Amino acid sequence: MLATVQSGALWGVDALPVQVEVNTGERGELRFVLVGLPDAAVKESMDRVCSALQNSGFKLPHTRTTINLSPGHLRKEGPLYDLPIAAGLLLASGQCRGSCDGFLLAGELSLSGKLLPIRGAVALAIQARRQGLRGVLLPGQSAAEAGLIGGVPIYAADSLREVVQFLEDNGTLQPLPLQTFSPARPESGLDLSDICGQERAKRAAEIAVAGGHNLLLVGCPGVGKSMLAKRVATILPPPSWEELVEIYGIHSAAGLSLDGNWMAGIRPFRSPHHSISRVGLVGGGANPRPGEISLAHNGVLFLDELPEFARGTLESLRQPLDDGHVVISRSVGKVCFPCAFTLLAAMNPCPCGYLGSRSHPCRCSRQQICDYRSRVSGPLLDRIDLHIDVPPVPAALLRSGKRGETSEQVRRRVEAARLRQGKRLREAKVSCNARIPEKFFREFCPLGEAEDQLLRRAMESSALSARAHGKVLRVARTIADLEGAEAIASPHLVEALQYRLLDEI
Repeated sequence: MLATVQSGALWGVDALPVQVEVNTGERGELRFVLVGLPDAAVKESMDRVCSALQNSGFKLPHTRTTINLSPGHLRKEGPLYDLPIAAGLLLASGQCRGSCDGFLLAGELSLSGKLLPIRGAVALAIQARRQGLRGVLLPGQSAAEAGLIGGVPIYAADSLREVVQFLEDNGTLQPLPLQTFSPARPESGLDLSDICGQERAKRAAEIAVAGGHNLLLVGCPGVGKSMLAKRVATILPPPSWEELVEIYGIHSAAGLSLDGNWMAGIRPFRSPHHSISRVGLVGGGANPRPGEISLAHNGVLFLDELPEFARGTLESLRQPLDDGHVVISRSVGKVCFPCAFTLLAAMNPCPCGYLGSRSHPCRCSRQQICDYRSRVSGPLLDRIDLHIDVPPVPAALLRSGKRGETSEQVRRRVEAARLRQGKRLREAKVSCNARIPEKFFREFCPLGEAEDQLLRRAMESSALSARAHGKVLRVARTIADLEGAEAIASPHLVEALQYRLLDEI
């Protein structure tokens, strides 16, 4: 007897439809034949499925059985096919008298028949909605993730026997309600007011977060670069529902377990070590998976000790910073990963770290300084909107105990600025000023005659590139939004230009 069960295959952060066909009662040697480009994890599924069937009170087929994962040209990976294979065997052997027509099944089976979570549940739910299926049947934890996706019922099961009961009587399980979230803040114990002084660096961080701009902090060791960067997460605005679904889908496809903080509307803040490989940062592999830049989508990617990253790894960021996505090409096809992130980077001014310090003499030669700075290429530096020199904090200020603005105060201004941007940029279909397309400059970043002359003179005197011209306009637009101004004024432009003074680094 032949049985067909709908499932899916992960390809990047998306899912493609897969049919699991099970045919029993064949003549020949008693064995299971699994075809359809399965990987090692899929091939091992037969051992798990057999144990799960027996420990759940079912019998194995006593004839040759062929299991086909269609389409045959698509590589199948992971243990998510355990459940559809087991369901197909029970349907084909007549031990399950129900039907799974119109349902997508996916899940890993333990030897006892218990269902274990899988990665990519969000993508599978989106695929089921695209196919117009009746519902998606997943393990409990995975079903909770898929509950973010509306338009298709999501059912959670804990065991194989519970799945069989559902297929025989659809009333045994109720679809999960659509997941919702309320914006909240992570309980990290960090606050912007912990930092003494560094008002200019804090101002730059506020502008960067408000407009989604990239920020580079340059300063001697111990001046507070990393301390400030870690507190940027406390002033991030909550994501919209659409942004949250994108974040959740990427992390689900990567196999990361998302806790309640993500459901509370927390943007990602990723901080990889400088020893990370290019694949780890950008994504890839035989069956491509998202890298750190995609895991930071709609959030922040913090690269501490920027020149210590491999040159090739840093250069691979250039195209994603411009496009907001990265395309990974393999022999079997191409995968597109979203990566619209805000880059936050920190570095020392020289190898010893004390160039320009009044308390520690720099011992680096001119050639050593040039070699060190050349690790961050000009094209990459040109893609960073704000460059900030972070000076040492005077000892008197450190001992004074004087505290600045709290993260809550700064975040309120950031959220107000993002709200203004959202209304203005609806037509351009972008979420922040950093991603305003060039064709909308005249509409969203108009300049008066005085401001236009100011920008012209600054470009000529500082030899700014065309890309830097666009960066300055976008940053000035964000500064105006933070002040609630409708038009970009000369003070906004002057401040934006001050953040480009490190272009010669």
